[in-house]
Parts: sequence; C-alpha cells; structure tokens
Amino acid sequence: MKVVTDARELPSACTFVPTMGALHAGHASLFALAKTYGADVVASIFVNPLQFENAEDLARYPRTPEIDFEIAAASGVTHLWLPKQSEIYPEGFRKIAAGPIGDIYEGKSRAGHFDGVLTVVSRLFELVQPKVAIFGEKDFQQLQLIKTIACDIEIITAPTVREADGLAMSSRNIRLTPEGRVAAQVVYRALSQSKTEVELREILATEPAFTLDYADYIDEKTFAHAQSDTSDVRAIVAGWINGVRLIDNMLMGNRA
Repeated sequence: MKVVTDARELPSACTFVPTMGALHAGHASLFALAKTYGADVVASIFVNPLQFENAEDLARYPRTPEIDFEIAAASGVTHLWLPKQSEIYPEGFRKIAAGPIGDIYEGKSRAGHFDGVLTVVSRLFELVQPKVAIFGEKDFQQLQLIKTIACDIEIITAPTVREADGLAMSSRNIRLTPEGRVAAQVVYRALSQSKTEVELREILATEPAFTLDYADYIDEKTFAHAQSDTSDVRAIVAGWINGVRLIDNMLMGNRA
C-alpha cells in the first residue's frame, strides 16, 4: 500500500472509498468490495470540518491512525490518500447546497451537515477522478444525496455491516460506555421486529437510555412518509445514547 498526500500521485480511473478514518470492519468490507471493481483501490482519510455541527463535535471525532493503516493495508487498499485541508478547500472553493432532502431528518437535526458532506465529496471526486466510488448503506440519506452529484462516476452501494448483536458498525460506537453499548441494541431490535411506524417507536421507547430524534417509515426514493401503496418502504432511526448519535435504517418493503 502506498501512502500519498497529494492527489496527483493517485492512479487514474480507480475505485474510490472516501472515509473519515477511525476505520473498522465496515470500512474493510467496503475496501474488499472495491477490489472487485479494479486493481487500483484508493481510500482517503479526511475528517471534514464542514459537516460537523460545532468545533467540540469535530474535536471528539475518533482518530486512530495506526489502526487505520493496518486495516487499509490488510483489506486491499493500494493507495491511502491523506489530503491536507488546503488541498481539499483551496481559496475560493465552491460550496454545494444539498437541497430539500438535505433539510429533513438528519439535515433538520444537523443544520448544514449535508451541505458539508456534498461539498467535500464533490471536491474529493474532482481531485481523484474515480471510475467507481463505494459508499455504505448505513448513512442512507447521505448516500441518496451523493448519487445526485456523482455525474459519470458509478456509485456502488454496500450493505450495512453489523456487530453480532445487530448494532450497525460506526466509528462513533467506540465512545459508548459498556452500558450504553448494551442499550444501543434497541435500535436494531426496533428495526428488525417492527411492522409499523408506531411499533418502531414503541420498541425504541422501551430503552430509557435512548433519546429519540426521529423514527419513520419513508419512501426510500423520495423520503416522503410511506403510504399504504409505497413499494420501497425504508425505516430510518436516529437518536442518542451517552451523547453519542446513532443512526440506522432497514428496508421494510416486505413488511407492508
């Protein structure tokens, strides 16, 4: 694996996996999938300041560089790119507005978050010029928005990787206390057991340590509330345990 700090050192027409570091088995699965699309797999590690709500949240984001290097090298990454902020955000860079879908659910709770996500992904795409890019389904709203700016880049969706108890893998999970880690199981339990939006919320409410932000059944294409005739229903959940934000989703089309 080659570690680079300048995008001009990256191979052309590669398969690209952007990350913010604090890598785990979920990322490793993305890298392994990327390898099936081409010999050159580029992974980036850049903690994007534009998508955080405040400086404190940015400072708390986990950073594990030694583990990151080990996971990337062992999972098929051929080029690990560690860009400087000046390369991603030169003077006069263009910010991107996420639009209406960027203002609901995650966007409503985290003002400007998706503008920051789309801005950084757009810049990463401009610098890397990949043929294919891989994104996980756990951040479903983010995934759908990224597809709108991909242009001629093929976006491959990877399924959510889960712990043995169902918790969706996330870099933020390491901030959970042992008790919080157990309490977090309620999210997967609610998603996997509920058959209605009401049931989804009722199951989440059984865990006092979980503070609900939102829990809805939506049309996964439009993000409108699911109706009786919606064919592609997806449940989406977000909330906090120990001050750690947890988000998850699951396709529910067969539960109608």
